[in-house]
Amino acid sequence: MVPVLSKGLWSEALAMPDSPDAKQLGPVPGERDPLVPRRMHDSYCEIMLPFASNPELLENYTNASGGIRTGLLMEHLDSLAGSIAYKHMLGPDVSALPKNAGFYMVTASVDRLDMLAPLYPVRDMRLSGQVIHTGRSSLEVAVRMEALEKDGKEETIMLGRFCMVCRDARTHSSALVNPLSLETAEDHILYTIGEVHKKKRQSRAVRSLNRVPPTSSEAEALHSLYLNYGQDEQGGPSPSGDHERVWMGDTRLEKTLIMFPQERNVHQKIFGGYLMRLAYELGFANSCLFTRDHVTFLSLDGISFARPVPIGSLLRLTSYIVHSSSSESYPALVHVWVHADVVNLETGTEQRTNDFRFTWCRESGPPLSRMVVPKTYGEAMQWLEGRRALEMGSEIRKLRKRP
Repeated sequence: MVPVLSKGLWSEALAMPDSPDAKQLGPVPGERDPLVPRRMHDSYCEIMLPFASNPELLENYTNASGGIRTGLLMEHLDSLAGSIAYKHMLGPDVSALPKNAGFYMVTASVDRLDMLAPLYPVRDMRLSGQVIHTGRSSLEVAVRMEALEKDGKEETIMLGRFCMVCRDARTHSSALVNPLSLETAEDHILYTIGEVHKKKRQSRAVRSLNRVPPTSSEAEALHSLYLNYGQDEQGGPSPSGDHERVWMGDTRLEKTLIMFPQERNVHQKIFGGYLMRLAYELGFANSCLFTRDHVTFLSLDGISFARPVPIGSLLRLTSYIVHSSSSESYPALVHVWVHADVVNLETGTEQRTNDFRFTWCRESGPPLSRMVVPKTYGEAMQWLEGRRALEMGSEIRKLRKRP
């Protein structure tokens, strides 16, 4: 593992200039020498978490019900993805980041993290991953979480994908990444999967509701929701009487935090994995409040990292339930949108840094009796984005092992 969290003293970091001397920085990848192709397994990294055999370690990760805090595991996955990206760029033998490197790696987005099996019972865990696809300045990192049984059996608990990008340390523009050398049939399969994911990301960007109007089927679904649940402005039971209607704006739940230096990365910004955990825990609380029950994490449906979060800033995290539904498999299914904004103390304005999307469920009990309903056009677009996320995750959920 290449460390991506800062181990130095904050007092020393304060004494350093805000930006390093360009003359002291190393070359940008490909500037002096041709980029060396890397094998996929050259970037392989893993983290072992011996929960079953180390009660002291387990204590630091235990939640109120005796299980594992998923948000903390997300922190590790983000750290793992960063380490894998640097290992791909610097070579398989690297153990630490060089000082004054001419480039740096950042998380551009997290495409998905899908739970394929429950975390319970508590077992030893292995988190692992490697680069499976490269573009001009980007990498796709595939990660896996596995439970290790005492008899040697292994069970895949979670699969996920991170998109990492390389930046020039001087100009902060995009920088080239080492290409992949495909040696085995498995390498070619994984690379093809990465290519498919890349095309899907591009397709989703083109179809984003921030760019184009809803499709005819989406407009029809939205109009049906309006006819059944949205015409009466008062709260409470819906006009159809079969659900308790909840306006989307009324599901807002937020918290504001100071960003302390203890949660910084090697670039002296707030660590992205820490932000993932904060967003996850806020979204979980909102899901419990909405369903009025305990919920189970199903998937992280996407994270975008628009800009870094400075140390010492005030960060406001705001969450909404943007879609809710019921089915035979999942009596309660909720999709949550969380966005993070840095607050400017002088002007009171806010600047968006991150968007997070999560899905939680209840796997037993009566159908969800509450229905989230948008009131404004912007909320309607969020409702459709939630609907799209649930549809996209439906195929993957068929692979999920039920408790």
